[in-house]
Parts: sequence; structure tokens; C-alpha cells
Amino acid sequence: MPKISAVIITFNEEKFIGRCLDSLQGVADEIVVVDSFSTDRTEDICRQYGALFFTHPFGGFRDQKNHALSLASYSHVLSIDADEALSEELRSSILAMGENWKYDGYFVNRRNIYCGKRIKYSGWYPDRQLRLFSTGAGEWGGHNIHERVVMHSDCSVGRLEGDLLHWNFTSVAEHVEKMKHYSETCAREYHRAGKKASFFSPFVHGFWTFFRTYILNAGFLDGRYGCIICWLNGKTAYVKYKRLRILNRQKGASVKTA
Repeated sequence: MPKISAVIITFNEEKFIGRCLDSLQGVADEIVVVDSFSTDRTEDICRQYGALFFTHPFGGFRDQKNHALSLASYSHVLSIDADEALSEELRSSILAMGENWKYDGYFVNRRNIYCGKRIKYSGWYPDRQLRLFSTGAGEWGGHNIHERVVMHSDCSVGRLEGDLLHWNFTSVAEHVEKMKHYSETCAREYHRAGKKASFFSPFVHGFWTFFRTYILNAGFLDGRYGCIICWLNGKTAYVKYKRLRILNRQKGASVKTA
């Protein structure tokens, strides 16, 4: 079986990183961690597992993950977040390939776990993620807040059985707080990219996001947490475009007064 480098970026992940590293045992031949100067026990835990630990200033998720890729010793990489872990079925799927790697990259289904509940609908499953790939075949692209692995046009992709488990929020309060940060960061990314927002944009995007995830993606079947998730999804979209409109208006005002 080709050697695999697991690459992870971290910042104050002591709550999750042990579970992530546990799931990589026997699958990854090396573990590369790029940390943004954590102040908790993240480094100690990583070193206990024999991970190669590096520090690097955080310049956005895309750029940080690409920096981590550059530190990998092997050409086959498994990119995983600190709050994720391989399920037993996914571990078995990777190990079962042996030398028979048919594709340059592999998608996996990510199973989000919200406040301890596995979410089945709400647009959060199967949440396909391309995480296992050859470094010569792809890299992290997209915006720094909407990063994704981009494969070269002549490369092939397949899919692995099993879920990538993701403990994204342990409380609704944590979700709300992250929503505020995400909305602001994403609005600034859109603004730098020259994206525009009209008076109606916040309302249209907010309503459509809630309707799509709660009705079309059957979020109502996830019960109380499904309702909360879909409502906060819609609110995030609303705040994001409202903030983008403010940034656009501020830019316009500064141009007029220059």
C-alpha cells in the first residue's frame, strides 16, 4: 500500500484532536500538524501521538491547508480537520485498497454530529468531501473561507465507503458564535472578490437557504436540531449579505469623497 501522509491544521483543538489522531492509527504513515500558535494542550497531545508539529501564522483555511500539504513527505495525502475522525468503515475502505489505487482522488461522505446528534438531513448529509488524493493531482482552492480540494482537469476521482465523522458544534451557543464570525469573514471575502449585494439580497438568500435546507433537504426530519440548524443557516446567509452590502456602500462612499 502506498504510504499516506495525514495533514491537519489546528488552533486550540485539545477537545477533539485526540479522537482524530486515534482514528488515523494504522492508516497514516506520518501525521503532519500545522498549528496557528495554540494556547491549550494541542501541541502536547499531537506530540504524544508522534505527529510532526509545525507552527505557521494563519492566513486563511485554504492557504494554511496548502502549506500543510507542502510539508507532507509522501505523495498520497489524507487531509482531515482536527474535529473530524475516520469511521471504522472508512478506515477499512482505505486499507482495503492496498496497492490498487484506481483514482487520483477520493470523495468521502461526511457525517456531521451536532450537539451529540448525528444529522441525517438538513443539507448536511452526505456532505461529500474530497480528502484523499495525490499531491500532484490537486490542491486546496476556492476562497479562504469556502476552501475545497480542486483536482486538475485530467485527473480521475472515485468514492470511498464509510463516513468521515465531524463534531462541528457541541452547543447551539457555539453555533451562534461561529455564525457571527463566519458571516463577517465570508462577507469580507466576497467584498474583496468584487461581489455585489442589492437591498433584497439578504432577504432572498436568507429565505432561500432556510427553505432549501428545511423543506427541500428535509431538515424537519432532524427534529428540533434540524430546525435550529436550518434557521441558523438562513440567518447566516442573511447576515452575510447584509454585511456585504454595508461594505459595498462604505467602499462607494470612500470613492466619492476621494
